[in-house]
Amino acid sequence: MAKFKLTKNEQKKQKDRLKMFTRYLPTLQLKKQQLQTEIRSIEARATAVFERKRQLEADFRDWIAVFGDSFELKPEWIEIRAIRRGEGNIAGIRIPVFESVDFVETRYDLYLTPLWIDKAIVKMKEVIALDMEIKVLNEQIAVLSRELRTATQRVNLFEKVKIPETREIIKKISIYLGDQQTSEVVRGKIAKKKLTRTAES
Repeated sequence: MAKFKLTKNEQKKQKDRLKMFTRYLPTLQLKKQQLQTEIRSIEARATAVFERKRQLEADFRDWIAVFGDSFELKPEWIEIRAIRRGEGNIAGIRIPVFESVDFVETRYDLYLTPLWIDKAIVKMKEVIALDMEIKVLNEQIAVLSRELRTATQRVNLFEKVKIPETREIIKKISIYLGDQQTSEVVRGKIAKKKLTRTAES
């Protein structure tokens, strides 16, 4: 427990602190709830994007199998030029936002490649874009999870330490000041009795 003086000024100071803590606590709790909701929402979105990617890959494998062709896609046909990311804001926290993936223009010999290559390249680009989106969603979760830990620690600090400690200090000061007042009243009565006795004799 922090050091404190047993005075009326200290009592007022501690009451002001308690007001501040109790006013600030609901804001922290709201932020904590908002972060928890946002994290769950982003996790659901990441799961949906991952499922879409998995389904796309499965459909793509089935589609390629129909052609029975052993021709392989060359990595340079699906080369990333840039990953476009923006910035969002959740509960005052800046987070990365996935926008798109730019690919290098694909050039290949139409006579030497199977007919399905065009569609295959488009599908692979979709899979890569979904991969990048999942990566950014996971980054969002990481950023918000760090903030949630901080918000939770602050809520716990206020709820379990600061508010109870301040209430206890106010109680101790009030008891002390009450005892002092009672003691003064008793001393005043004793002094009055002595004065009355002295005046009578």
